[in-house]
Amino acid sequence: MVQIIHQFPTVFNALNVGFLQTLKLFLVTLAGAIPLGLIISFGSKSKFKPLSALVKTVVWIIRGSPLMIQLLIIYYMPGLVFDNNIWGGGEQGRFIASCVAFIINYACYFSEIFRGGIQSIPVGQYEAGQVLGMTKGQTFFRVVLLQVVKNIVPPMSNEIITLVKDTSLARIISMQEIIWAGQAFMKGSHGISGAIWPLFFTAVYYLAFSGILTVAFGKLEKKLSYFHE
Repeated sequence: MVQIIHQFPTVFNALNVGFLQTLKLFLVTLAGAIPLGLIISFGSKSKFKPLSALVKTVVWIIRGSPLMIQLLIIYYMPGLVFDNNIWGGGEQGRFIASCVAFIINYACYFSEIFRGGIQSIPVGQYEAGQVLGMTKGQTFFRVVLLQVVKNIVPPMSNEIITLVKDTSLARIISMQEIIWAGQAFMKGSHGISGAIWPLFFTAVYYLAFSGILTVAFGKLEKKLSYFHE
């Protein structure tokens, strides 16, 4: 027990560094996947059939295959197949590759949520905007968008909380996120080996992070409750 107490500063410093990588991956993924998902949703709804068919096929492939496989393909394929490691070496390269894989994956999931939210708005809302002299763009952003946001908050919150946990998959390409940091103490990191207890504390980080997001989304849903069917 005394030994564990002495190990606390070293372990928590490493876990904090790993959590910062996890947090960065989470934020970059959201920043890229939300707007890309909206663009993809428009593509899947396009009246130009070849475009919509292509977009739907890509979404089907991404959603139907494991994120772990996508990470491995995106990180290793350029170097193994094209003999060109576009990501560069080191932690920075692994982080960039992880961001690309996560953004593509979650953009496809978000696109389906956006598409469902847009289609849930009655056609009369668009017609009302036209009667008021608005363009289609003005009608979407001034009338429809806030109602779409209200409808998609519950499924989006579920996906975003899932993203918190999915960031742990980045360790498959040796990105040093929080679970990688905790697991390293089993193998002999910082002079500590055979220690499994740091892994239990990684769960505390995830629980706290998910709890904060759950409370935040709950408050957002209440603020958007002024829209009623």
